[in-house]
Amino acid sequence: MENLANKIIVYLGRTPNFTSEIILQDDGAGPYIKKWDASDKVKPTDSQLNATATEATKLENNAEADAKRRKEYLNWQDQMEMIYKDQKNGTTTYKDHCDKVRSDNPKE
Repeated sequence: MENLANKIIVYLGRTPNFTSEIILQDDGAGPYIKKWDASDKVKPTDSQLNATATEATKLENNAEADAKRRKEYLNWQDQMEMIYKDQKNGTTTYKDHCDKVRSDNPKE
């Protein structure tokens, strides 16, 4: 259902409220749009949604990279400690850590 949601986000050019404005459902045959109350665009056809597939996949992949980055960046207290020590010692531990997290989890 997540890929359908991402297709809708690309189609609309914004993230709708998926609990009241647009409701998705899957009864076992695959996800579909159960309710469409977006006032800025009409409900898309399957071909319109399929045309957004590449961009929707990119959104999904970037969201996964963001989630991995958040885990690997460490908590804010550890980050602050690295920054403090870098400033005190003239090192680049924090920057190096962030660069590694980003290179290990690239975005498209």
